[in-house]
Amino acid sequence: MSEHEQYMAHALQLAKRGLYTTDPNPRVGCVIVKNGRIIGEGWHHRAGEAHAEINALNAAGVAAQGADCYVTLEPCSHFGRTPPCAEALIRAGIKRVFVAMTDPNPIVAGTGIERLRQAGMEVHEGLFAKQAEELNPGFCQRMRIGRPFVRSKIAMSLDGRTAMASGESKWITGPEARLDVQKLRARSSAILTGIGTVLADDPMLNVRPQGDWYPDPEHVRQPLRVVVDSDLRMPVKAKILGGEKVLLATAGDKVIRPDIETVVLPTPDKQVDLAALLTVLAKREVNELMVEAGADLNGALLRSKLIDELVFYVAPKLMGSDARAVFNLPGMIRMDQNIDLQVTDMRPIGQDWRITALPIYNEEF
Repeated sequence: MSEHEQYMAHALQLAKRGLYTTDPNPRVGCVIVKNGRIIGEGWHHRAGEAHAEINALNAAGVAAQGADCYVTLEPCSHFGRTPPCAEALIRAGIKRVFVAMTDPNPIVAGTGIERLRQAGMEVHEGLFAKQAEELNPGFCQRMRIGRPFVRSKIAMSLDGRTAMASGESKWITGPEARLDVQKLRARSSAILTGIGTVLADDPMLNVRPQGDWYPDPEHVRQPLRVVVDSDLRMPVKAKILGGEKVLLATAGDKVIRPDIETVVLPTPDKQVDLAALLTVLAKREVNELMVEAGADLNGALLRSKLIDELVFYVAPKLMGSDARAVFNLPGMIRMDQNIDLQVTDMRPIGQDWRITALPIYNEEF
């Protein structure tokens, strides 16, 4: 690994420290280097607070004059919640800037890099761009196509079942897998479920940090919880309605409680328009949407080609043919109607296995 790669790899590690806290902003890391030594480093902690470049410059102080800067995302060039980072780098006298990826935000989209070059800086782009994008799949997708990155979590037995015929499902997987799910929740902007899951399990779907993996357990960023409930069957005392940040998506005009936010998005067959719902969530700055739902909603999302990633937690147990399936996908009668999956990761989590896969949608499906 070259010297430049080492510094950018370190910046990426710094960016990961904001995995659970920066939403809706991207996770960004920055390293300031002079004479072969890191003199300042930083990462973006929370929206509204200083960006990674500012934290790194503050750490470097006046020594930043003539130094190199390695940053995982193009420095911003506009006034948002904070002043533009490109101008701060110019004022600090940075000589060279290495940028992992261009900012997909159309407000920036190359203008930060152009501003640095106009100021006489030497700018290099593309170092570890793929890794930088992998840190921010939701932010990048929202900026490019106006839709969150949709990740569906599924706990299942080895024979592909998610609950007994009675609905009993606690617990298919072990404690290590359930802790791993908490980490997926914590990085998500919102969690989506269906009314069937609410009626069967009465879940809260919140983040409950255990151990030392969450950076600030006293101030947990809770994701928005979204329930697809076409006919508004939501019980008024459901646990998910407790606290804040709840959105009901429905196809009718009934009201459960005046204090619960509701969005009406009907299709012609009086179901919730899932594509329209994702557009609504993107406008609310939802980057990563985690799905924790049953076969009906997961199947509907797949049929609409709206799931970007599937995370299976597979337990070494058999639940039998009467137990409930993972997806409700009627009408698949030929092999060319199958959905292929590209497995991107597979690893043991306690006694279970976590398999991460990308759906490959074909025209026949």
